[in-house]
Amino acid sequence: MSAKVTFRSDRCKGCELCVTVCPKQIVAIDTAVINRKGYHPAAVTDMEKCIGCASCAKICPDSIITVEKL
Repeated sequence: MSAKVTFRSDRCKGCELCVTVCPKQIVAIDTAVINRKGYHPAAVTDMEKCIGCASCAKICPDSIITVEKL
């Protein structure tokens, strides 16, 4: 099963909760990017490994993560 994860990076505050719950360890803070709020946003490092569990979306306090199963 494949999935697509999208982040509303401009609203991410880099709290790293999504990073801690990913069972595949493919969510990370992107230190190369600074969003308009001044934070490093989270991103998926390897979309091919995503299993679409949506743990990241469920734990996000700002509801900025969308998971679509393809």
